Amino acid sequence: MGSKKLQVWLPFLFSLVMVLGMLIGYQLKERTSGSSFFKSSKRGSIQEVLDLIKAKYVDPIKTDSITETVIDDLLAHLDPHSTYIPADDVKEVNEEMRGNFQGIGVEFQLFDDTVNIINVIKGGPSEKAGLMIGDKLIKVNDSIALTGKDIHPDGIRKYLRGAGGSQVKISFLRKGELKSASIIRGTIPVSTIDAAYIIAPKTGFIRINKFGERTYEEFMENLEKLQQQGMQQLILDLRGNGGGLMAEATDIADEFLEGDKLIVYTKGDKSSRYEYRTKRDGLFEKGKLVVLVDETSASASEVLTGALQDWDRATIIGRRTFGKGLVQQQFNLSDGSAVRLTIARYYTPLGRNIQKPYSNKTKKEYQDELMERYQDGEMVKGDTSKPIGPSFKTPAGHTVFGGGGITPNIFIAADTSKMKKEVAKLYYKYTLSNFIYNYYLQHQSFFQSIKSPAELVKQFNPGEQEWQLLENYAKKDSIDLSAMPIKDKLSIIQKLQPLMAKQLFRSEGYFEAANAKDAIVQKALTLIGQ
Repeated sequence: MGSKKLQVWLPFLFSLVMVLGMLIGYQLKERTSGSSFFKSSKRGSIQEVLDLIKAKYVDPIKTDSITETVIDDLLAHLDPHSTYIPADDVKEVNEEMRGNFQGIGVEFQLFDDTVNIINVIKGGPSEKAGLMIGDKLIKVNDSIALTGKDIHPDGIRKYLRGAGGSQVKISFLRKGELKSASIIRGTIPVSTIDAAYIIAPKTGFIRINKFGERTYEEFMENLEKLQQQGMQQLILDLRGNGGGLMAEATDIADEFLEGDKLIVYTKGDKSSRYEYRTKRDGLFEKGKLVVLVDETSASASEVLTGALQDWDRATIIGRRTFGKGLVQQQFNLSDGSAVRLTIARYYTPLGRNIQKPYSNKTKKEYQDELMERYQDGEMVKGDTSKPIGPSFKTPAGHTVFGGGGITPNIFIAADTSKMKKEVAKLYYKYTLSNFIYNYYLQHQSFFQSIKSPAELVKQFNPGEQEWQLLENYAKKDSIDLSAMPIKDKLSIIQKLQPLMAKQLFRSEGYFEAANAKDAIVQKALTLIGQ
């Protein structure tokens, strides 16, 4: 009997449940059509707005670009150095810090819509496959063209780079003849040491361009090499070094400081104090040490410079550093992107935080502060820089300041003369570097006989003949050098030698040739020789 009653009422119960479900669904639709769409959600307001735009906005829109904009604006309101890294850029950014990438091992330049190889890394995959300077890349894997007005350096790198051990076929022109080569991609080192050589009797020179994962290792290799060559005093060049990994900078500081000394400490609202101290006997604790800095030396460069200045270990020469005393940590997000978030401030051994003021400033105003230094005369006369932070005394009694970069012990003025329009064109149109490359190809047998930057300096001394060739070459880029003032003309001619040294011997060759006429380097040599 009960079974029969259930059979009678079951269809009715199903119908009732269906009607109630429809009513509830209709009520939910009404409630979620207006401003109360996320009323019951516990998500944050930012995510609510992003989801609302994605669900309701009138036009199709790329939500990824909105997300990036929102995150960028949010971080910009915190401080100038917290940054968002889109997923497409994370790999390249990490490679910069890691100090290597997977590729074929060439440097290239676009000339007349054609990819020209301007350098082949010794021992790299391309050299093993027989590629040479001057080869013109035409195709990748027989199908991807590398010529034409639409090609871009980033796109070229995408085709040439790839997983280590993978194969890529390159078609290229050599002296008008079409050739091809199969190249096995490999690990291509990217050194953070631009130059390391004996610059004067018993005096070494090392230039570090950034602090990556292998910087300390590279530094030690070069330091030991120079000591084996008789180095007893050192010039350390940190100009243009925007920073990087703090641990690499502190490890290098440890090689200069003796005993148990504080190098730097970090501290933040959510981060307790953490100290970096010396932990071993250093390789260069004795001997004169000069550090070169300028307005673009920042972050980890300032950590190293500040420690050496606070302990009276080095003489600092140049101009006031950038003033970045904030520590960033990278956090990876679920979509493959990342955020480098400021988590602490760093303090030199004496307790200086050298971060320059950024409150009530937009990111652009903060960045434009360097331009203000040019405009207010600080770049020409060092004493126009007014200390804006507390003062500290070093063990030797020298006064140093925090709150606005590191002021050098010896100031060297920058060249603030206005660059002529035609001179500027030589650089931003790459006319000067292109001229050097073509001049090299035309005199290749002569330059291939030169075995060192020092030999180049003796044998290649550009003059009026090279100037006339450059003047004619520049005309194709609509650059008229015929009325160039003699001062600017001589300055350009002077740059041809180090640029050719770079063509032959890469960055080390450039600095070895350029340092002979570099005012800051020459001041350091005078000081260290006293």
